Amino acid sequence: MQARNSSGKQKTGHEAGSSFTGTGRRAQIVAAAIDVIAEVGYHQASFAKIAAHAGLSSTGMISYHFKGRDDLMRGVVIEVMQLAGGYMRPRIEAHESPAARLRASIEGNLDLLAEYPKHLAAIVEILGNLRGGDPGMVAFLETTEGILAFQVEQIRTAQRAGEFCDFDPWVMVRAIRAAIDDVVRRATHDPDLDVRAAGRELADLFERATKRTS
Repeated sequence: MQARNSSGKQKTGHEAGSSFTGTGRRAQIVAAAIDVIAEVGYHQASFAKIAAHAGLSSTGMISYHFKGRDDLMRGVVIEVMQLAGGYMRPRIEAHESPAARLRASIEGNLDLLAEYPKHLAAIVEILGNLRGGDPGMVAFLETTEGILAFQVEQIRTAQRAGEFCDFDPWVMVRAIRAAIDDVVRRATHDPDLDVRAAGRELADLFERATKRTS
């Protein structure tokens, strides 16, 4: 039996190839945008620079695949979020204890920065410059808040099980997030910063802050 598309017609080789080419071209443009934003900043990352970096003959190719600058920036945010999720999830899930998972999360964030510095630099630039009710920004913030709320509940559950000491999980989660984000911001201006060492330091710090002593 042959697979069929939603219209009930088999895709031709040309249609399948065109779809693959379109997907690949979008990924190529997003990758170029990440590099350019990381190198020159959000405001200086013009379509012309991104097209040149991607090896495109004109900016028209970007406009063909993205509705505008905001759409491209959303593409970058989605790409970074997917990369981060795929990188972090198995590292955290490899551990059973809440304390080990917390350490894996903190160190993993900074290991991710060490391996993909341009991705993190780009998203910091984008999120620091998007304003107002931009749909991409609103969606990202809602997703982020959902992740933080999940982390708060995980810590609260661990506290009830006697794994962590008594503290406000909401405050702790945001303190951890702020500390990680500050290292990311510093790293964008200090290429010599040892971000992996910073991750270990933060993990040690928050382990002491959350450890049950009695």
